[in-house]
Order: sequence, then structure tokens, then C-alpha cells
Amino acid sequence: MLNERAQVLLKTLVERYIEEGQPLGSRALSHYSGLDLSAASIRNVMSDLEALGFIASPHTSAGRIPTAKGYRFFVDTLLVVKPLEQQEIEQLGGNLLPNNPSRLISSASQLLSELTQFAGVVMTPKRDAFLRHIEFLKLSDKRLLLIFVTSNGDVQNRIMFSEKEYSSSELTEASNFLSQNFAGLTLNEIHRRVKEEVHDLQRNVSELMSAAVNASSGEGDGEDCIISGKHNLLHVHDLSSNLSSLRSLFDLFEKKTALLQLLDASRNAQGVQIFIGRESGLGQLDECSVVTAPYHSEGKIVGTLAVVGPKRMAYERIIPIVDVTAKLLSGALSQN
Repeated sequence: MLNERAQVLLKTLVERYIEEGQPLGSRALSHYSGLDLSAASIRNVMSDLEALGFIASPHTSAGRIPTAKGYRFFVDTLLVVKPLEQQEIEQLGGNLLPNNPSRLISSASQLLSELTQFAGVVMTPKRDAFLRHIEFLKLSDKRLLLIFVTSNGDVQNRIMFSEKEYSSSELTEASNFLSQNFAGLTLNEIHRRVKEEVHDLQRNVSELMSAAVNASSGEGDGEDCIISGKHNLLHVHDLSSNLSSLRSLFDLFEKKTALLQLLDASRNAQGVQIFIGRESGLGQLDECSVVTAPYHSEGKIVGTLAVVGPKRMAYERIIPIVDVTAKLLSGALSQN
């Protein structure tokens, strides 16, 4: 679509605009591009790029800035990704330790935010993991703590109330029975089986299992995604200069539903996926770019992580950060 010199000038313009945040004129493009072209020739190429929708002229400046279409062409065709240094990868891995699975998701979200200075988002694993272990602990006479441990290392705790008082030995017996008979099933399968078979279980076990099912029926009540670093976007001029747009973005973070749909749609992508501006299909993200990658547990995709920032982001660095974090998180979850 574009000849070589048009590509060089577009690449130069996008890179300098990402770096400086200022529209570029023909003189600056001539200096940074290294092309032996007259100012008139550069202006002609810029005029062609503008006509094709790759760049635009702000009303306040004679220079040009990239459009979403320009960013897309840059990312797909011109971008040279900078791999992370081995030391950086090791530092990342040191913050995603498999011996603390309950904190892995929030740690990954915080890492994405800290490394990019934008918002880091991690969709929590889908609740189709298999039951590994179930346990009841006595808190008071009729108040119990239910503990579910799933195959992906997720630990779910629920407070439940029973109508009768159980001894510690009865709770241990019930825990062992249920772990042996329901291990390897998903929580949804456990719900279904208990409804079908509860009358065949021992009375004490059936009462506890019914209570456990009722307590765990809200396993999705926790956060469906963890978002870190939203405040970073307040310091991004491209976003903070439009308060109405910024409010709608924070509303998206607050309600999460639409954002979760975007992340869920990205689960089956092969590696990193990038949504620039309106490509996300969400009006609140029209001025943003979203870089996503799926993560796995034991070979199965269980969620998606992402960085949300302005369209004017350093893609060559953000992309490998998202990619490596997804791989490290996958490795840590699979070790549990």
C-alpha cells in the first residue's frame, strides 16, 4: 500500500510522536528519517499519507500526528519489538512465585502496571478448574469455614452456617469422604451431582455437602478481574486532557462487564493481540490501546491479561512485557 519512503516517514513520525507527544513537521521528519528528500517532497508524501487516513493535522499545529489507522499499520508492518533483557525476565519471574498461588493474579496485575506505568488488568481464571481438595473447619458451634482447593491452585474460602453442631471428627470424616468422591470434578459438576445424589449420601455428609454447594454457588462473586494502576492514566496527557472521556474510562473499569467481554473474546488469540482505538468495540476505549495475551494452566487457557493505555504507547516495549508476563504466569500456575 505504501512505498518505501512513505513507510520510512510514517515510521519516523509515529516513533517520534510516541517519544515526544508533539506533532511533527517536514523539517523534523527530514532530520530524523535520514532520507535525502527536499521539504517539498516530504510535504507531498505527508499529504498522501493524510489522504489515506494514516496521519492527521491538529488544528493547532502545522505538524502531523498518527491516526488509529496509522498506529495499526505501524504495529502490523513497521514495528521492531525489543525483547526483554534476561535480567528483566528473571526479575519478573521472581515476582510470580508458584508457592503463593492466591496472590499470583494480583501480582501479575501490579507488575503490568508498574512496568508500563499504565493500567494492568488480569482476568481471574475461569471457574471450571477441578476440585483437588475440600475441607471443613469449625469456627464456632454452628459456624464453619469451607475451603475449596482447585487444580489451578486457587483457594476459595467460604463462611457457612449449619443447622446442627458438628464435632471435629465428623468434619474430618466428611472432608475426607467428599475429597475422595468429588475430586476431579468441576464445581459446576459437583453442584449437579450433589442435587442428583444427595439422598444417597450419609446424612451428616449430605447436609454438609448441600451447605457447601449453597456456599460455593457464589464462587464467581469475587473479582472477575484485577485492575492495578488506574491512577497512572490520570497522568497521561492524551487521556487526562479530556475529562469526559476519562470519566467514561474509569466507569468502564468500575463496572468491568464490557471490559471482561473484551478480555474473554481475546482468550483464544494466538499470543499477543492489540486493539487500537475503536477496534475494541467499546466507546470508552476510543482513545486507548489495549494489549492482551491469554495465559494457561496445565495446558488450558484460563484467562487473559492486558495493559490499557493511550494509543501513544511504546508498543515495542509493552508487547514483550505483556507476552512474557502471560508466559510466566502460565508457568507459575501450572506448577501448583
